[in-house]
Amino acid sequence: MSDFARRLIEWQRHHGRHDLPWQGGRDPYRIWLSEIMLQQTQVSTVIPYYTRFVERFPDVAALAAAPVDDVMALWSGLGYYARALNLHRAAQLVISDHGGVFPRTAAQIVTLPGIGRSTAAAIAAFSSDERAPILDGNVKRVLCRVFGIEGFPGEKAVESRLWALAESLLPQDGIGSYIQAQMDLGATVCTRGKPACTRCPLADECIARLGNRVASLPTPRPRKQIPRRSVRVAVIVDRGAVLLERRPPAGIWGGLLSLPEVPEHETEVDCWVRDRLGIDAGTGVLLAPLTHTFTHFVLDIQPWRFDLAAQGVRAEEGGSTQWLPLADTSDAALPTPVRSILMQMAAPDLFA
Repeated sequence: MSDFARRLIEWQRHHGRHDLPWQGGRDPYRIWLSEIMLQQTQVSTVIPYYTRFVERFPDVAALAAAPVDDVMALWSGLGYYARALNLHRAAQLVISDHGGVFPRTAAQIVTLPGIGRSTAAAIAAFSSDERAPILDGNVKRVLCRVFGIEGFPGEKAVESRLWALAESLLPQDGIGSYIQAQMDLGATVCTRGKPACTRCPLADECIARLGNRVASLPTPRPRKQIPRRSVRVAVIVDRGAVLLERRPPAGIWGGLLSLPEVPEHETEVDCWVRDRLGIDAGTGVLLAPLTHTFTHFVLDIQPWRFDLAAQGVRAEEGGSTQWLPLADTSDAALPTPVRSILMQMAAPDLFA
C-alpha cells in the first residue's frame, strides 16, 4: 500500500464520517441514490432529501414503479433536476435490463443514465469492493494540492493526468475506506476555502502547503462573464388555483411543473395570455421580480398575475397544462423560484 493510501485510510478510521444515513450497508441502490444526490450538493442539504426518498422508495423496484411526478416532487428544491429524471429512468432500466438487480461492477453501472465514471467507481467500491479510482471535485482538489498539479482540472489533458495519478495510488485492500477517505478529506479538511491544513494527514508532503500555494491550487477555471437572461411568466389564478404547464424533459427545470413562459418576441403579455388561453384574461398585474442563479447563468424572472375569477371565465386543462390548488404548492414538483412566487401569492385577500 502506498504511503498516501495508508495515511488516508488511517485518518478516515479516526476522523472521517461514519454516521451518514447511507453508510454502513452494501445496498448499491441506496449508495447510488446518495451519490447522485451528493453531486454538486452539500451533505447537510442531501440528508433530509435522502431520508424522504428511501422512506417513499425503499428499493429500486419502488422507484421504477413510481410516477415520475412523485419522484420530481420529492426532488423539488434539490436542484439539477435532470438528476431526478435520470434516476427514475435508470431505475426502470435496472428492472427491464438487469432483472431488478442493481449492477455491482463499474463497467455495468456506468451504462445507466446520469452515472459517470467516477460515480460508477464509487458505487462499485462501496457495494462490492471493486478497485477503481474516483475523481470528483473533492478528489481533484486534494490531488492537485498534494502533488502540485498545475492547470485547470476541467481541461482534458489535466484531467487525464489526474485519472492516471488516481489509478496509481489505489491500494490493493481497503478500497471502500480509501474512497471514503478521499471524499471526507476533501469535504471536511482540504476544502476550497480556508482548508484546515494543520489537521491534514498529508500536510508534511503537500506541495501546495510547502510552497505556500494552497490558495492557488487547483488552478481556477478561466474566468468568463456569467450571462444574464430574463423571462416573463404568467401567473394565471382562479379561485385558489394556479395554471401550470409541464416543462420539456430537456433544459432547465426539465419535467417539472412551472408557470407559462411568455416568448421573448411577444411584446404584449396580456395579448399573449389571451391568445394562449383562448379567453380574455383581463389586464395583468406586475408582481415583484426575483432573480435565480444557476451554475452557468443568472435568470431574472418577471411574474405577471392574471385573475380569471374577476373575469368570470375559466381556462381548460389540456396537453401540458393543469390547475394546481395553491394549498398544494409545498408538495408539488415545482422549481424553487416558482414555488417562491406562489407561496408569496397564497394570501386570502388575493384568493377570495
